[in-house]
Amino acid sequence: MLALKNVSAGYGGADVIKNITVDINKNENLLIIGPNGCGKTTLLKTVAKLLAFSGEIEINGKDIRKMKQKEIARKVAMLSQTAGIYFTYSVYDTVMMGRYPHISESLLKLPSDRDKEFVLRCLEAVDLINEKDKEITKLSGGQLQRVFLARTLAQDPEIILLDEPTNHLDLKYQFELVEYLKKWSMQENRAVVGVLHDLNLAMRLSDNIMILKDGGIQACGRTSDVLTAGLLEDVYEMDVARYMADSLKIWEGLRK
Repeated sequence: MLALKNVSAGYGGADVIKNITVDINKNENLLIIGPNGCGKTTLLKTVAKLLAFSGEIEINGKDIRKMKQKEIARKVAMLSQTAGIYFTYSVYDTVMMGRYPHISESLLKLPSDRDKEFVLRCLEAVDLINEKDKEITKLSGGQLQRVFLARTLAQDPEIILLDEPTNHLDLKYQFELVEYLKKWSMQENRAVVGVLHDLNLAMRLSDNIMILKDGGIQACGRTSDVLTAGLLEDVYEMDVARYMADSLKIWEGLRK
């Protein structure tokens, strides 16, 4: 579904990611981990054609340089951390914004009955149907992030890019987001490419994992094969496995 070959990109003429080569197949969840500044978000922005790049990126075999942004928007959607709010739309209207790549192709450029039904289904999926008429400025951070998830789903993409989407969610909704995306990606012609700092969530969602350091791939493959205590210590410059094991002991104590 998504293929990158020798992709480099960055800002101000300086590459942040360097020679990234990876293939993502349908029904695959690829999670990208690594320390701050290693290029995770830059990689997602590049896939979304928000940054200039060298190398090749193809979606379903088509060069994204030959695709208009609207065409890409019908294939790829990005869910990021909650940003500042600069408008007072209702929950329903905010989610309807996700339908724009599809509505703009219609003759009247107005939401169809199918668009309206689709938005309602997305609101039900994130448990916000009862809040659909509320202004988003009156929502909590967790509710707002679920609105943005619904807007992402309303875009009806084949590929969802996740950029730390769980930061404003409590534990319950973090878990539910990951479980929902696992089920979503198992449907026909869908995939998730995500960035998560929480290694437990990343491991739970991922089929494959990519570890970045200094803009390059340190390892990439099946999560169970790639993750080792030594590799994580090298990348994060701390004994991650010991930290996780010590944390587990604390939680096991709480269960007694």
